[in-house]
Amino acid sequence: MAKGRELKGRIKSVENTRKITRTMEMVSTSKMKRAQDRVVSARPYAQVLADVIASLYSTELADRFPLLRQPSTARRAAVLLLTSNRGLAGAFNSNLIKEARSLIARLERESTAVDLHVVGRKGLGYFRYVGRAIAASRTDLGDRPTAEHAAELINGVMTDFARGTIDAVYVVYAGFKSAMSTPPVTVRVLPVVPPPRGGAQRDYILAPDADTILGELLPAYVRSAVYRALVETVASEHAARRIAMKSATDNASDMLTVLRRTYNRARQATITQEIAEIVGGAAALQG
Repeated sequence: MAKGRELKGRIKSVENTRKITRTMEMVSTSKMKRAQDRVVSARPYAQVLADVIASLYSTELADRFPLLRQPSTARRAAVLLLTSNRGLAGAFNSNLIKEARSLIARLERESTAVDLHVVGRKGLGYFRYVGRAIAASRTDLGDRPTAEHAAELINGVMTDFARGTIDAVYVVYAGFKSAMSTPPVTVRVLPVVPPPRGGAQRDYILAPDADTILGELLPAYVRSAVYRALVETVASEHAARRIAMKSATDNASDMLTVLRRTYNRARQATITQEIAEIVGGAAALQG
C-alpha cells in the first residue's frame, strides 16, 4: 500500500494548495472591487479638467506655458513604468515590462535618450537584472495610491520638462477596461496636448484670468493623468491575480479528481489481490 499512502499525501498537499489559491482569489476579488471604485471615481474629475483646458486653450496662450511646449524633436524623454510589488498575477508584470522595453527601444532608435523611472519591485528587479540605469524608483505606494503619490512621482519630471531638460514624458501602465481585460497602455502625458473640444461649449466666467487658471490647471491635469494610471494599475493587478488564482484553483480541483480516482483504483486493486490470496490459501489448505 506504499503507492496508496503516496497518493494520499499528494491529495492532502493539493487540497492545502487549493485552499490557499481559493483564499487568494477571494481576497483579490474584494480588493479589486475597492480599486475599481477608485478608478470610477477618478474619471469624472479627469474629464472635467480636460473639458476646461480644451475650452481655455488657444494658440496665443500656448506660447506662454512651458507644459504646452511642443518640441520638434525629442532629444531626451522620461518613461515612468508602473508595475506591482508582488507576483502570482500571471503575465501582468511581464506584459508591462515588455511594453516598456518596446517603448524604450523605439525611442532609442529615434536617437532619443531615455530616463527610466520605475514604480514597483517587479519592474525594478527586472531592469536591475538586465543592467539598465534607473533614474528613480518607488516601491512603497501600496494598494491605495493617492493624489499626493502621483504628485511626488511627476513633479520633478514636470519641472525638468518646463526647464527644457527633457522633451517628452511617457507613462506605461495597465489600463483597466474590465475585470477580464487589463492590457498594457502607453500614454504621453507631456507635452500636454489639449483635448479636442466636443459637444456644447460652456461660457465660463474666468476669475482672475485665463492665464492664471490655465497655469494652475495644466500641472493638475498631468498629475491627474498619473493618478489615474496608478489606480488603474492597482485595479488591473488585483484583476490579474484573481484570474490567475481562479485558474490555479480550477487546476487543483481537476488534479484532485484524477488523484482520488487513481487512489480508489489502487485501493480496489489491493483489496482484490488480498481477497484472491485468501481464497487461494484456503483452497490450498483444503486440497
